[in-house]
Amino acid sequence: MAVERKPLMAGNWKMNLNHLEAVAHVQRMAFALTDEDYEACEVLVLTPFTDLRSVQVLVDADKIKIKYGSQDVSAHDSGAYTGEVSGSMLSKLGCSYAVVGHSERREYHHEDNATVNAKALAALRHGLTPIIAFGESREIRESGEQVPFVLNQLEECLVDFTEEQITNSVLAYEPIWAIGTGLTASPEDAQEVCGAIRGYVTDTFGAAAGEAVRIQYGGSVKASNVVEIMAESARRNHSVPGLVQLYSTLVAAGLYDLYKNRALLSAADLPLFGVGSVAAFVSAFLCVRWLLRYIVSHDFAAFAWYRIAFGLVVLATAWGGLIDWAKG
Repeated sequence: MAVERKPLMAGNWKMNLNHLEAVAHVQRMAFALTDEDYEACEVLVLTPFTDLRSVQVLVDADKIKIKYGSQDVSAHDSGAYTGEVSGSMLSKLGCSYAVVGHSERREYHHEDNATVNAKALAALRHGLTPIIAFGESREIRESGEQVPFVLNQLEECLVDFTEEQITNSVLAYEPIWAIGTGLTASPEDAQEVCGAIRGYVTDTFGAAAGEAVRIQYGGSVKASNVVEIMAESARRNHSVPGLVQLYSTLVAAGLYDLYKNRALLSAADLPLFGVGSVAAFVSAFLCVRWLLRYIVSHDFAAFAWYRIAFGLVVLATAWGGLIDWAKG
């Protein structure tokens, strides 16, 4: 029987937003997202280490359903490792996830598959879900060797994994040539590799693990292409919707980009600001009208209507201002 996998929409902030900006940003997200959004997908922000405590306090205090995690984790549990942050430290901060093997870590910090494997196992030891990232370069893609290359990466990243551990992990396919370049793998290309990944997991760890593990695609994913990619996922594997989850800076289709520190408002929400503005204008007109009538005729009924109109001005202006604040 097919396993229903809940989509994971994760926003990697990279080295952006200090702790104060992080709090404001998560508050805006919480304001914009509904219970239906949380039912449809798991929402995750991957913040800089310095933001985690502030985000934890906010999420706990306001009982926000957004999950948070780190962009890296040490392979070591403790010790003389200057600058490292261990899985136990992240667990104490309430983190749910930790990214390992991101292409920028591989490129700038020379992390190889063995290091990624050690970090993933360290995350699991401390109750974190590792998001294990891997993907091919443009040269590999152009040579047509992307599938064997990616599966070799995956094999080395999953050394000593058990069926339970792979089930409790997320596999993030992110072709290097598509990260931050504006280029995006076609839905068919993404599904080719993600299908091979699921096949490898099934062959190596069993059918149950192959069904349960979540596989993501990341690489210049945006509101204009997320629906197409997800639709191809459903078409390829219609019995299990959401084969490819989106490891990207988007939280859901139609929402604004997190990376640019924009608020998460759907297209349906945006006209509300215009409605608020019109309401404020009309209420202000009526307010002035009834006030003048009271001044001229000392009509106390007019004064009562003036107070009502003034209240409407305040409410409409506050509503318009709130939506404007949420838009950033």
